[in-house]
Amino acid sequence: MPSIDMPLEQLLSYEGRNPRPADFDRFWDESVREMHAIDPQIELRPATFQVDCADCFDLFWTGMGGARVHAKYLRPKNDTSSTRTGEQKTHPAVLQFHGYGGSSGDWNDKLGYVAAGFSVAALDVRGQAGESEDAVATLGPTSSGQIIRGLDDALASRPEKLFFRNAFLDCAQMARIVMNFPEVDASRVGAVGGSQGGGLTLACAALEPSIKKIAPTFPFLCDYQRVWEMDLAVAAYAELKTYFRHFDPRHQRESEIWTALGYIDNQHLARRIQAKTLMCVGLSDTVCPPSTQFAAYNKIAGEKNLLVYPDYGHEGLPGSNDEVFQFLSDL
Repeated sequence: MPSIDMPLEQLLSYEGRNPRPADFDRFWDESVREMHAIDPQIELRPATFQVDCADCFDLFWTGMGGARVHAKYLRPKNDTSSTRTGEQKTHPAVLQFHGYGGSSGDWNDKLGYVAAGFSVAALDVRGQAGESEDAVATLGPTSSGQIIRGLDDALASRPEKLFFRNAFLDCAQMARIVMNFPEVDASRVGAVGGSQGGGLTLACAALEPSIKKIAPTFPFLCDYQRVWEMDLAVAAYAELKTYFRHFDPRHQRESEIWTALGYIDNQHLARRIQAKTLMCVGLSDTVCPPSTQFAAYNKIAGEKNLLVYPDYGHEGLPGSNDEVFQFLSDL
């Protein structure tokens, strides 16, 4: 079976390399409490894009650090019917997360879920190509990506400044907001995304454990030290090499750096996931190496399944979108 990594039987038992900070659970418990304490000041603005089958909105709220965060929100058209008791009927929802440096994308590609009776919320990750703000000031650099944004703060015992700490919390906050919409059945919410979106899907379900189903595809942001040791700190992970070359060229702080990055390593958050999981992975992936993905997958304690593509890398995986749609369609 082709692979640029371990054989599949070893991948299925791989437990990861990147260290887990000693106060990891306390850090995330406190972060979630901080997020819950925010008044989100939710605003739904009718979007300029409208179609007969859906009501489309620009959704804004206040997230970590006071940033105004944006998502596209769509729901089935005129969904105001009531039950015999006068209560509004509810339906499931899907949360969508995009790839690194991207945005929530076009409206039209969300309509399949709306046609199937779902609300859809698609996040614009703060500081990337969408409409969300990033209002958190950090020390030190960022370079062609945001893994290292806030790393200098984390090395100075301020890991709350890590960029992806706040991005992960935006995902969980969006989940809570959508779950509280009157048209949404909070017990029937799923999440989906590929690459960065896959990593955010894992983080979202870890930090909002009431999410029912998740479908991450080749998730990013897992097991950073393993990426380095495979000499694959290129493409999406290139900033790891940049940081060492410019700020620790003799690797005198290597252990501290990996431990600091452990706060935003999805393999450690994965233990919190309770959602039923379907993960898609290509065994020839040189962008997000398979072992890094399995480091997270193997720590998910709940019901889970894999779609494995031996000959595919970080690219379209034939049939996977249909499988994911069917997996989520019975929420």
